[in-house]
Parts: sequence; C-alpha cells; structure tokens
Amino acid sequence: MITDIEYHPFEPFLPDNAKVLFLGSFPPGSKRWSMDFYYPNFINDFWRIMGMIYFGQRDYFVRSGHKSFDKEHIIRFCKDQGFALYDTAYAIKRLKDNASDKFLEVIESVNVASLLDQIPNCKIIAATGQKAAEIVAEQFHVPAPAVGSSCKIKGSGGDILFWRMPSTSRAYPLSIDKKAGIYRTMLDSVTV
Repeated sequence: MITDIEYHPFEPFLPDNAKVLFLGSFPPGSKRWSMDFYYPNFINDFWRIMGMIYFGQRDYFVRSGHKSFDKEHIIRFCKDQGFALYDTAYAIKRLKDNASDKFLEVIESVNVASLLDQIPNCKIIAATGQKAAEIVAEQFHVPAPAVGSSCKIKGSGGDILFWRMPSTSRAYPLSIDKKAGIYRTMLDSVTV
C-alpha cells in the first residue's frame, strides 16, 4: 500500500477567454507522463478525442515519430478554444501504484468556485470522471449528473452547465468514437 501524500504537480491552466473548465481527478504518477501537462498519459484518449472532434484526426496532437503528445500545440489549441484545465484534488494518497480513481484517497479538494472566479466567462464545467463529478456535485450541493448529461449550477457570474463526461481512460468501457460523440455534444452546448 502506498501512503505518501502527493500534491498536484501542475498549476491551474486558466486562459482569460476560458468558456469550458475541464476537471479531472488527479494526474497519474510522473512515470506515466508523455508530457508535463494535463492528460499526460499517452494511453489516455483525451487529446485523441479533441483531435477527432476538431480536426477529424485521432492522432492530431501526437508528436510524429514519438509516443508523446505535443504540449505546445495543445496549449495553443486550448487558448484558441477557451479551454481551462485543472483537477478536483489538490492532495491525494494513492492506495495502489496506478492512476485509477478507485484507488485515490482525496486528502484535499480544490475549491472549484475559486477557479471559476478566475475565469468569469466560463459557461461549462466538464468533469471527466466519476470522482471529479462527485467532488463538483458535493461543492455545489447538487446530485452528480448521469454520464453524458448536465445540470445547472450557480457560479458567481451566473448559471453554469455542469457536465458529467465519460472518463477518457481506456479502462472506461466505452469506445473512443462513442466518447467523442458525448464530448462533441457537450462542446456544442457551449454556444447554447
């Protein structure tokens, strides 16, 4: 059993124009990173889903000839799209040496409302997994939505859609095409 407390390795990524705040639970251990940015595990499909939705190419953000994502390209894309990224846990203990939410003990949650205060144009919180959805739901005193659905929560700047997304981990039992369809539906709601 692993018992050391880990603290979040990244600063919140909060572009001024952010309209969507993606919130995961906590990054995997650094030995699983292909870059030092959000969704760093090369076998996690978050950036492949974004490539499919925006560019019709699953490997759009993959560095050619490498098993890694192109961090600089991803950062430019996120700024252009108004995507903010962070996680719902600031400090955790891993109960097993893996990245599974099931084996994360959250020691300190992130204050999601304070993140929203820094991105006043945010219209959507997209929780990219069950643990993230539970933490957001608890902080805003609402039930967590079902996967692929949303509910309204009150932010300091008005109503925000809180979406519960399927995990982009390959361990989550849904095809990448179906996940991309759900993410596309959520992203289409930004203009609603």
